[in-house]
This record gives sequence, C-alpha cells and structure tokens, in this order.
Amino acid sequence: MNTLIFAFVLILWLYLGYKIYGNFIEKRVVQADKDRITPARELNDGIDYCPAKKTMLFGHHFSSIAGAGPILGPLLGVLYFGWLGALLWVAIGSVFLGAVHDYTSLMTSVQNQGKSLAWISEKTLGRRTRVIFSLFLWFALALVIAVFAVVASRTLVSQPEIVIPTLGLVFIAMIFGWLIYKKGINIPAATVISIIILFALIFIGKLYPVEFPAQFLGMSAQNFWFFVLIVYSLFASSLPVWILLQPRDYISTWILFIGLATGYIGLIVAHPSINAPAFVSFKSKGGPLWPMLFVIIACGAISGFHSIVAGGTTAKQLPDETAGKLIGFGGMVTEAVLAGLVIFIAAAALIWDPSGAENPLGYQYLMIQVGDPIKTFATGYGKLTSSLPGITLVIGSFFAMVMLNAFVLTTLDTATRLGRFIFSELTGKKIPLFNNRWVASAFILVFAALLGATEGYKTLWPVFGASNQLVAALALVVVSSYLVGIKRPTKFTLYPAYFMLCTTLAALIYQGYNFFKAESYLLGVVSVTLIILALVIVYDARSILFATQKK
Repeated sequence: MNTLIFAFVLILWLYLGYKIYGNFIEKRVVQADKDRITPARELNDGIDYCPAKKTMLFGHHFSSIAGAGPILGPLLGVLYFGWLGALLWVAIGSVFLGAVHDYTSLMTSVQNQGKSLAWISEKTLGRRTRVIFSLFLWFALALVIAVFAVVASRTLVSQPEIVIPTLGLVFIAMIFGWLIYKKGINIPAATVISIIILFALIFIGKLYPVEFPAQFLGMSAQNFWFFVLIVYSLFASSLPVWILLQPRDYISTWILFIGLATGYIGLIVAHPSINAPAFVSFKSKGGPLWPMLFVIIACGAISGFHSIVAGGTTAKQLPDETAGKLIGFGGMVTEAVLAGLVIFIAAAALIWDPSGAENPLGYQYLMIQVGDPIKTFATGYGKLTSSLPGITLVIGSFFAMVMLNAFVLTTLDTATRLGRFIFSELTGKKIPLFNNRWVASAFILVFAALLGATEGYKTLWPVFGASNQLVAALALVVVSSYLVGIKRPTKFTLYPAYFMLCTTLAALIYQGYNFFKAESYLLGVVSVTLIILALVIVYDARSILFATQKK
C-alpha cells in the first residue's frame, strides 16, 4: 500500500476538521468576540502578560506543545499495535478531542484573566480540587523539566555538532525579539534573516563540534550540560516573554515547518510502500490496545500538557479572542500533521523486521535492541529525505536531531514558566515572596534538578503517560464546569472528558497492578494515589459529570 494515499487523506481530514469543526466550536461553544479585551491587553505588564503578534504566538504555542511527544509516542504506537490504529487515533483524536481540549482550555483561561485551569477549578469545583490539581500539575511539570533536561544534555554530548546551533538560537531569538518589538522591523524579513543565520550555525556546528572531556569542572560532561540547561531555564522563564521565550519558540517552529515540508516532499518523491503490519495484536509488549494505545500516543491526538501551556503562557499573550482558533485548534491539528509523518516513517521508511536480525537499520532493531526511539526517528527521517537531491542519509538524520533538540529545549523553558505560574497562584497570596518570578522559578528548578541529577525521574517516569492523559481528562472537566456556569453547551467537551477519564483510570489500574506484581511498590503506590486523587475530583464534579445533557 502506498503511503501517499493515506498521507493525502490525513491532511485533507485535518484541514476539513479545522475549517468545519473548528468553526463550529468557535461559534457554538467559545463564542469568540473580537471586541472583548483579552488579559494580554488588560493586564499588560511587559513580562508575562504581553499581546503578541498572531504568527509569533502560534510559533510559541506550537513549539511548546510539540516537543518530543508527537515523535516518540507514534513510534511506539506503531511498534506495539500497528500503523492503522495509531493513524486512526491521531486523525480522530486530534480533531474531536485534542483540538477541542486545547482550544477550549485556552479560551477558558483567556476569559478568566489568563489564570490557569487549576485556579479556575476553585471557582467551579471548589478549593479542594484546586489544591489537588495545582500540586499534581506542579509535580508533573517538575518531572517534565528533569526528563527533558536529561534528554537534551545527553543529546548535546552524543551529538556535539548541534551545540553551536542550539546555543546560537538563544542569541538569534533575543536579537529577533528586540528588532520586532522595539525597532518595528518587518517580521517576514527578520524571519528569513534569522533562518539563514541559523542554518549557517548548523553548518558551522557540523564543522566545529563542541566536545568536552568525560570529566569537566569536576563533573561528567552530561551533568555539566544538565546544569547549564537548568540555569538557562531560570533566565528563560523569568525574562519578559518578548525577549527570549516567544521569539525563540517562533524561530524553532520554522525549523519544524521546514522539516515537515521536507519530510512530506520526501514522502511524495520516494512514495514508499507500507511494510509494517496494520495491526499487531490487542495485547502487546505495550499492554492492551485499550487503554494503552491512547496513553502511549498523547501528543498528536490529545495531551494534558497542552492545556497547561494554553492556560499558562499562551492565554497571557493572545491579542484578541478570534485568534484563539488558529492558535489553539490549529496548533493541535498541525501537531497531528507531524505525528502522521512519524507514523508514515515508522510504517514505510523504516524496515519492519520482527527479529531485528536482518537489517541493522530496521525499525524493530533500533527500538528493541538499542532502545533509542530518537535515533530511530532520525534514521527514518534521513532515509525518507535522502530521496531528495543534495540530501544524504547522514544529512537528513542530522537535521532530524537538530529539529528534535530545538523542541526539547522549548518544552523545557516553557514548562519552567508554567510551573512558576502555578506555584505563585497557589502560594503567593499567603507568602508574597513566592510571587517573585525568580524565586518561584527557582523552587521548581531545584526540585527538577534533584530529580535529574539523582536519576530519581527514572522511578516516576513510567506513570507519566497515564498521568499526562489524566490531566487532559481533568482539564476537560474543569472547562465543562466553566461552560455550565456561563450556560454554554457542554457535551462537546464533556463526552471527550468521559472517554479520557475512563481510559486513563483504566491505564492506571492496569499499570498499578503490574507494578505491584513486579514488586515495584513505589510506582504501584503512585498509581493508586493518582486514581484516588482523580476520583476525588470526579466526586467534586459529580453534579456536572452525571447531569443529563440537554445541549
């Protein structure tokens, strides 16, 4: 079967989903009003609340939600369950669940002074829900920071060629932000110049890789980069958004757009046939198809992390309400385009070799024998794009690593800022010192650094997938409770909430049972704790969840 057929159908479906269902949600549920003043304008402080240009904000939002998720999840989904289920979940989930989740989370926050969904939950569901939700989100973000800082530091050590473009992008972004917001330079012209300089840095990095000895300044090279990234996150999360966060994310998005376009052009030129099985098994190494497929593939279909970004940094920068559909709904649909490309790479560009013995570049071989999904993606992307003039397997694979690392760093600094918001909202009223952005950022970074440096994150990471999807379910519950209060239709958010609640609770039960069976008691206790906390919030929301839907 030719991948082009499925690629065409997927892109058409996502486009129609954005135009038709996106417009429906905008008019029926969100009821966006261009004349209503957004928090970015009403509370503009030039630091966190700052009206952004629409294209810049799309870049920030998209690069923040994308990260490594829409790459790693689909790879594992195809491996464990086959390409068809993965593709259907991405196509259907992104339009009817993920895009609605992201868009309504964004607009609920925008219509509540740019506050987080955790803060809003107190107004609609009570103080207990807010405290539980806030603590849960804060710990989840700390775990994300720890893991992504470790992943990025390992990449900088293993791929020293990307050090110069990675660090150079920070300075390019700061100059870009200054030129756009302080000097009024034309955005398209500044974008072209920035991309040219960035690609020049990529070329220089290839010629002059930055390598450190195994032991550097009394620590390993990886730990050195880890702490550099932690310090970087402190500044990135505390400086005004227009200086670094927003322009860096915007430029990073162009890296992905170029990568996406090149990947799909490679798909058109090479038009490889699908060699992976459409269906593997209802029960695989990854667990049962339901609920585990819907937990393993999060970004690209629906991800709770998106609601934290939407109700955190993005809501504080939205210039007007009518821009919300492009950024919230459109950002999720665009991520599904990326997830689709990854599925096609996994199913067709890489050789499916169940034994891993026949082909050293085989998909199964790299995932199981080496256990490196990042290398798997880079290899597949390089193989696909090597069909294009002037691109070799090595060049394509290298660009894939640059693209992936740019988004890992973007998620890292965004997660730190989001953790600061949640910490200040929860504690700042009683302890004013915690309203200080440097102090609040330092709190979550110290905790994340401890998790990363001691490798404590390894203990908790196995339950992150289910807990991330639990955040999505709870975000939809909070949004639905808000919609009830302002007398708007709730079934378009509540039905997805039902599905995600059932799915994530089932996943936690399944994982918890296996953890206890394997004598991994800490993970088992964490799973049970998450189930109990979720049930407490469900109890607080019972009047909404179990009410008869009339709209």
